[in-house]
Amino acid sequence: MIEGVKTKNLKVIPDERGHLSEILRSDDTFFKKFGQAYMTTAYSGVVKGWHFHKIQYDNMTCIKGMMKFVLYDGRKDSKTFGEINEFFIGEYNPVLLHIPPYVYHGFKCISETEAIVINIPTEPYNYETPDEFRIPPHSKEIPYDWNRKDG
Repeated sequence: MIEGVKTKNLKVIPDERGHLSEILRSDDTFFKKFGQAYMTTAYSGVVKGWHFHKIQYDNMTCIKGMMKFVLYDGRKDSKTFGEINEFFIGEYNPVLLHIPPYVYHGFKCISETEAIVINIPTEPYNYETPDEFRIPPHSKEIPYDWNRKDG
């Protein structure tokens, strides 16, 4: 696992009315602080990535559909420099993914229908000077192929 990345299995509590899942708690061991909460979606087969933050930690989960989250450690001073992690998160695997600063990340919708991601980052989005640094999803700067791996 990339240094500083944490996962938390989300407990699903069903009853006859529906179900409940806690996503992030202030007493989680990796909780830093609350910046904002937002939702984003992706249509089937769409890749959103790559980007990283210099200050912000992300706390992401997929609540509808399935997403393949991919992380790349581009931090030259990290003991996991160059490592890639894949996480398949969503309805069939409810997990919270905690992503530290300077770790590139992106996701691809792998379900047949639109997938919904919730992120609870540690910082509010700064419209004037965003803490977001991007490269194209199919850039050769990161040695990763977003195509499905059949076999």
